Amino acid sequence: MSAPRLRLGDDDLPHIGAPMPTQSHTEFVSVHANDGPLRGHRRGEGAVFLGVPYALPPVGVLRWRPPQALAPWKETRDALNFGPDFPQASNPRLRAPRQDEDCLYLNIWTPTLDRAARLPVMVWVHGGGFTAGSGSDSRSDGARLCQEGAVVVSLNYRSGLFGFLAHPALAHESPHGVSGNYGLQDQLMALAWVRRNIAAFGGDPGRVTAFGVSAGSASIALLLTSAQARGAFDRAILHSPGAGRPLASLDQAQAAGERLGTDLQALRALSAQEVLARTTLLNPAVRGLTTPRVLRPIRDGWLLPEDERPVFMSGRMHAMPLMVGSNTDEGTLLTRTWPVDTRVQWQEQINANFGPLADEAAAWYPAQTDSDARTAVAQMFADTQFNYGTRLLAQSMSRLEDRTFKYLFTRRRPGHTDGPHHGEEVAHAFGNLTTLGDGAHAHIDDWDETLSAVMRKAWVAFASHGNPNVPGAPQWAAYRAEEDNHLELGDTVRPGALWRKNQLDFLDRFFDQD
Repeated sequence: MSAPRLRLGDDDLPHIGAPMPTQSHTEFVSVHANDGPLRGHRRGEGAVFLGVPYALPPVGVLRWRPPQALAPWKETRDALNFGPDFPQASNPRLRAPRQDEDCLYLNIWTPTLDRAARLPVMVWVHGGGFTAGSGSDSRSDGARLCQEGAVVVSLNYRSGLFGFLAHPALAHESPHGVSGNYGLQDQLMALAWVRRNIAAFGGDPGRVTAFGVSAGSASIALLLTSAQARGAFDRAILHSPGAGRPLASLDQAQAAGERLGTDLQALRALSAQEVLARTTLLNPAVRGLTTPRVLRPIRDGWLLPEDERPVFMSGRMHAMPLMVGSNTDEGTLLTRTWPVDTRVQWQEQINANFGPLADEAAAWYPAQTDSDARTAVAQMFADTQFNYGTRLLAQSMSRLEDRTFKYLFTRRRPGHTDGPHHGEEVAHAFGNLTTLGDGAHAHIDDWDETLSAVMRKAWVAFASHGNPNVPGAPQWAAYRAEEDNHLELGDTVRPGALWRKNQLDFLDRFFDQD
């Protein structure tokens, strides 16, 4: 299909193959933030500061405890390299120098260090299924996005067993009688650091947008329901949020946590690699699609007192401008290793996840032959894990805030017959297209650069004033629940509506059973 060419100005459409932003610089620049002075790399009129600590290292006796405040410092700290990632499986897109439990760092890209600029601030919360990910991911490098007129921040937070282990012994030492959800508390501490310090980097502490993908956007969605997170950010952009499913209770998660052992002192004495090796005890290879997961945020009774779905549906979430969307093929990549190659295996998934409504589920996700089974399960995964939460958030927020917008990302990479897969839109939103696939330029073309320019401008416009409409691009209408409208971002940029309506209506009926 030949896509229309939007005209946003020649400067907005760099040539394919333009070099990715690099971290090698010889010129340094210093800023005096409220928490202390920092030295970073100068980038034209702006700068990048990497590996900025926002909390004490959560090691030793601080393992599995809420993040602790870092005292202000007087001597200039170098912020020239990414901080460590929390221990996880290796990933070539992550650029941190090493893995370490000492991982609570953030990164800042700014087009100007003029305090008077007061630019909108965009804080990226990475995905990774609550077991992986990093603010150093090359897809979310902020160098190009910040040039649209925003200060871009990415953060690390504890995940996997390091960030979400719940255990009775941990609850015993908690003043609130709870455990788990440490990764969410890390995010809140990082957001508080941004409010306190971002003016030194040209940002407006009164215009902070939290945005993220997958587990990152699921985290932001949960924070929209938490009294502890009130005022933490002002706007939200959610890429494929894993939202709306039941949360594990504190009791369920703590019972699962005892699989690691009951002696907390012995657990804290384990090396980080020994902790990482125990991840599979709480994180099965094939997840339940409609049932709670224990190695992720849980309903702890304090930070998250309730399941999020009833909070959303009753209008008790924090009201703010919201942009939310998903991709057309959210499930294929994430179920590629599942044993679902026959109708028998498909039926097992149907029965396990939908119980008394299994027959209706089979009608909406049919598999007539063995060859249909994998596709049907991928669609079930996509709808239950991402598409349902996307619509639920748009519907719920639009009742509280007119500035609610929904998108559907449909752009397949040239030459591909499936996709766009989960997370593939991130490179377009940040302008880092050479990170798609294996990085070869054959995976993108001129239209990808145009689409990326549209998205970057829209994302920053939304962060600036709560409206993603920009000159030269098609009108993006605010979301209306009765229309379930979205803006398609694909081979064309155009309005659309009612994405997977019948299947998502079925999921509403299913979740209403409880």
